[in-house]
Amino acid sequence: MRIAIIEDNTALANGIAHEMRDDGHAVNVIGDGEQALDFLLQDSADLVILDVNLPSKDGFEILRSLRKSGDQVPIILLTARDALKDRVAGLNAGADDYLIKPFEMEELQARIRALMRRKPLADGNLVEFGDLSYDRSGRRLIAGDRDVDLPRRELAVFECLFDRPNQIVSKAVLADHLYGIGAEVEERVVEVYVSRLRKKLAPYDISIRAARGLGYLMALPK
Repeated sequence: MRIAIIEDNTALANGIAHEMRDDGHAVNVIGDGEQALDFLLQDSADLVILDVNLPSKDGFEILRSLRKSGDQVPIILLTARDALKDRVAGLNAGADDYLIKPFEMEELQARIRALMRRKPLADGNLVEFGDLSYDRSGRRLIAGDRDVDLPRRELAVFECLFDRPNQIVSKAVLADHLYGIGAEVEERVVEVYVSRLRKKLAPYDISIRAARGLGYLMALPK
């Protein structure tokens, strides 16, 4: 999952980013409101953690602009404002959740999991293909009555390819999904994760083919 952290407190933003990356998510950190809105309108994110007090454009403005554009990405507002009117204003502007600083990281992680469980309901939680099923909300790949063991990075590669079946996905896109846009990642790192994933999926008739110079394509059984 790709998470955008919009927060101008560098220490806090980096702390959240560290926890999210440790959970296997790709993360983009932006500390300016205007830059954040430009990024969110042009690039996709699966979830946004949005501070209210930002330079150049505050979180409420960003939130209203996103919802006006039709973007329904789940958004958790972060703020030091604990007044009821501020919480109501954030929710009325389209926020999905509201967390008051200071907060415990465990609570933020729990709220993210709750939002992700809620989000896929419109598309269906469980996707079946061949002998496997993928639980989007639980981030579980299931074979019969057991889970296919995929470490976090391999799972992230699977998700990126799974969402683009029978399409060539470049190494750059995979790297962005793994580590966030702009991260300096050697192609070899992506190749290692793809290779490991390929071996684990082979017994289930799922092939990951390399398109020389272009990227990878995952073919799913029907």
